[in-house]
Amino acid sequence: MLNTKDVIAFVPTRDAEKSKAFYEGKLGLRFVSDDKFAMVFDANGTMLRIARVPKYEPAPFTILGWQVTEIAKIVSNLQKKGVKFEKYEGLGQNELGIWTAPGGAAKVAWFKDPDGNILSVSEHD
Repeated sequence: MLNTKDVIAFVPTRDAEKSKAFYEGKLGLRFVSDDKFAMVFDANGTMLRIARVPKYEPAPFTILGWQVTEIAKIVSNLQKKGVKFEKYEGLGQNELGIWTAPGGAAKVAWFKDPDGNILSVSEHD
């Protein structure tokens, strides 16, 4: 039933202005609209709603990610725009913060938005 319908992604924010600057200015998503509930961005055809919430604690895991090719190039370009990539102790990430899964079939790099939400870019064979 829903397998032919578009997905809408939601990310919470406590500070809409900081989130707008991050998602539009640093990540390059196209801003669509804003109302008292959420800002809407176009994430390559997927609606991303950055929902205004008064209070919450960021989840300790990835809540939104992008599948990419040439992950090292993407990470480098995002770093040039001021995006800081997370380094987790014991994970064995490279100097850019990219982790390679055992067997090498996937590579992942994590970063946070201004509210502390964990986001990622990943490359899969």
